[in-house]
Amino acid sequence: MRLRSQGLLCRVRLVLRWGLWVLGLAVLLVACTRAEGGSAATGGTVAPDLPIALYQGADALGGSEIQLSALQGKAVVLNFWAGLCPPCRAEMPTMDALQRELGEDLVILPLSLDRDGAALVRAYYDDHDLTTLPVMIDEKMAAGRALRVHGIPATVFINREGAEVARVLGDRDWSDPAVIELVRHIID
Repeated sequence: MRLRSQGLLCRVRLVLRWGLWVLGLAVLLVACTRAEGGSAATGGTVAPDLPIALYQGADALGGSEIQLSALQGKAVVLNFWAGLCPPCRAEMPTMDALQRELGEDLVILPLSLDRDGAALVRAYYDDHDLTTLPVMIDEKMAAGRALRVHGIPATVFINREGAEVARVLGDRDWSDPAVIELVRHIID
């Protein structure tokens, strides 16, 4: 009886290995499709009318919405984060450094999913000397839903034509020279 259960266990392991291999291949194909400008979810373009709330000023009140379509012709990075997310908090200073490094070549929009609003985000920026990034809130989580963001931190790269070309899940050190070169390659 013991030999029979070990044989079954070996078969289950083999099926799981092949299943993971096929899943990995599917993920690679989706990534290649996106890198070539296509996207199964959006037909290759990001919805041009995603409402994103932009907050400016010392008091972080009275924010106004901007449309993603207003940035057509520019490379855009949408970074979804929250103040209560430790990996998000760790990567925000490096995201600020990336914006300083790339300047006019790239528009970084850090979209906070914090329900407590812009005042919380502004306080975090002040505490960590984030001076380059705008305070932005995805209040209704419309951008996150439209782009099918299911976890944070998540970073979506959009080329000058409005197509999603890459997506990074999890935190990164965006100030690392190798990562900066990769970002330059993605946006060119």
